[in-house]
Amino acid sequence: MEVNLEVGLKHQVEKMVSDQDTAKKYGSGDLDVYATPAMIALMENASTNCVKGQLPLGFTTVGIEINVKHLRATPVGVKVRAEAILEKVDGKRLFFKVEAYDDLGKIGEGINIRYLVNAEEFVGRTTRPTQ
Repeated sequence: MEVNLEVGLKHQVEKMVSDQDTAKKYGSGDLDVYATPAMIALMENASTNCVKGQLPLGFTTVGIEINVKHLRATPVGVKVRAEAILEKVDGKRLFFKVEAYDDLGKIGEGINIRYLVNAEEFVGRTTRPTQ
C-alpha cells in the first residue's frame, strides 16, 4: 500500500484551557496551569488530523515518538492552539513539526513522529486473550 502524502500539509486545533487541563488535575504538577500532557495531546491531535483526510479508508496513524519543550505556563480560561506541519515522510513514518501557542505567544515546540497503520489490523494485534 502506497500513500502519497504531501510534505508541507498543515493543521491547527484549538481549545480553551479548563480546570480539567491543569497540571494539578493531570497529576503532572501541583499548579492550576495548562499541563504539559494536555499540550502534548493537543499537538498529537493536530498531527493526527493533519493527514487524516489524505489516508486510505481504514488507515490511521499512531504516535511512536514525541519530543517537546513546554516553554511557558498558560492559566485556565485562556485559548491555546497547536499547529502541526508534515515535514518528512519515510515509508510509513511521518515526521511532524509541532508548536503550541496561547494569546501571548509560543508555549511549546517539538516533533511528533507517527506511524501509518491499518486500524483494524493494529487493534487486532493489541488484544490479548482472556484467561
